[in-house]
Amino acid sequence: MRFSITAALVGAATLISAVSADFYNRLNVKDAAFLFVDHQTGLLNLVQDYNPDTYLNNVMGLAESAKYFGSATILTTSREDGPNGVLLPELKKLFPNAPHIARPGQINAWDDPNFVKAVKKTGKKQLIISGIVTDVCVTFVALSAKKAGYEVFVVTDASGTFSEAVRDASWLRMQAGGIQLTNWFAVACELGRDWRKDITGMAALFAKRLPAYSHIMDSYAGAQAAALAAKN
Repeated sequence: MRFSITAALVGAATLISAVSADFYNRLNVKDAAFLFVDHQTGLLNLVQDYNPDTYLNNVMGLAESAKYFGSATILTTSREDGPNGVLLPELKKLFPNAPHIARPGQINAWDDPNFVKAVKKTGKKQLIISGIVTDVCVTFVALSAKKAGYEVFVVTDASGTFSEAVRDASWLRMQAGGIQLTNWFAVACELGRDWRKDITGMAALFAKRLPAYSHIMDSYAGAQAAALAAKN
């Protein structure tokens, strides 16, 4: 019963969003920026709606996608001197020169003028947001950015929280506010648009974080090698 009710509510929220806006305004690599919100070592322990290893893999898949496309990227953390912990070392290593807004106390990153300034400085109007926890750090920023006139895309599998019930409620709230929900693989595909641009690079990006995709590439490489051998 819970599943059917949730599905009905999600459907209703989607319909409302579609009526009020162009639901499929595609991500554009020239106009998109990535916001990584509160991916911190302490907060990581609160993520219970995904397996920890799977979740971290998703976050890094999204981060590597941002790096691959050369997209503007902003990192922000909350009270690093407290139990929230520091920014995930993996993200810091991947983006050593990206703006890192260490907020002194604001729960909603949009309440920090330095963060908003950094977002505006990118000149981008499409914001791809992920973070911990989904219901607070992600939802608050997403709704605030939407109200400020941005197109907002929340990456569900790179955002985590206490439970699936909390996550579902957060998704409903964001959808009702016109936020588009997606996942990291879809983000990369939508930004990439066409395999012919760089099939090797895109495939390598996916194979690194998606084991099943790695098998596809192994199969493809084997077939190519067999075809080449047959010609010789």
